[in-house]
Amino acid sequence: MKEACLAVRLYNDAAESRSFEGFVVHMHLAWLYLLHAQFIRDGTDYRYWDSRYKKRLLRVDGEPKRWELERCLRERWPSDQEPVRANLSLFIRLRNRLEHRHAHADTALMITLAGHAHALLLNYEDEVTNQFGDEQSLALRLRIPLFVGTFSAQGEQALRRLRKSLPPDLRSFLTDYESGLDSDVSHDPRYEFRLRATVELAPKDPDAVAVQFTHFDDMTEEERAAVEEMGRKGQVIVRHRRQPVSGLGRLMPKPAAAEVEAGIPYVFNLNHFAAAWRHLKVRPPGGDSNPDRTNPDFCEYDEPTRSYRYTRAYVRHLIKKCGTPEGFKATTGMEARLKPTSLSDPADKVSR
Repeated sequence: MKEACLAVRLYNDAAESRSFEGFVVHMHLAWLYLLHAQFIRDGTDYRYWDSRYKKRLLRVDGEPKRWELERCLRERWPSDQEPVRANLSLFIRLRNRLEHRHAHADTALMITLAGHAHALLLNYEDEVTNQFGDEQSLALRLRIPLFVGTFSAQGEQALRRLRKSLPPDLRSFLTDYESGLDSDVSHDPRYEFRLRATVELAPKDPDAVAVQFTHFDDMTEEERAAVEEMGRKGQVIVRHRRQPVSGLGRLMPKPAAAEVEAGIPYVFNLNHFAAAWRHLKVRPPGGDSNPDRTNPDFCEYDEPTRSYRYTRAYVRHLIKKCGTPEGFKATTGMEARLKPTSLSDPADKVSR
């Protein structure tokens, strides 16, 4: 989290001569630490083992060698056409190319890849809140920066000239990278985030905020057509601020169990769900004198209703663990039983 905040601070600091490079480096670390934290929580072994010897870890300076970010991406997003992975892979390769000889191109890169950088940050925000809760949101730590963008014709032309100053090898690198992506990926906002800003001429409203955002899906067809006719007029980071809502994003046992069952080929009901939280020690048993002693990544105790609510990270964890017969039994203590619609073995049909 601190690495992501430092990355944004560097990005927004005009006094830093290599602010974009600093942003790329620290966002790389932020993502690495975030994915490692998920692996630790989920019990995923992210260490490298020596292929020449059984049960021997590869070590660097005496410490076990752990997965680099590229390897973490393959575990988290197996498809190389997943927009979040494609966006991250771009910055991993870009970091490997950012050498001292390209220091003069820092600002040009920032302008060229502004949408990709904003997508990198917004993807991080989505991942950290989905996995570890809304209280980890960057919205509680970052502010929308003050900036001079392309609100004047002169400013727009200056940015266009600056973008053209990008060194040929970097321009070729970006072109070659995007040529290998499906159009659905390259146009996805999780790969490159695009935002058009317009100045609103309206009477001052004491109840309105100075900067407001309208989502594309909320526009009428006429408004969408007008927006699509506009050229790019600069980008800013969108900060989603949710009002306090009790239990926001949490699930009660029945819908949580239903989502797990929908994600695996086996029957998974409330009995399995209860067995899983007991085995994984996600929450204390009913009647415990300390009902709040839960695994906060997976479960929260609601004092007014004296009930437990479960996170979507816990649902994803159960889907991953219970996706095989062995994992199902290890998690619930019960044998996995295929859903009726999944029974395709003739022997199973005979036995019924």
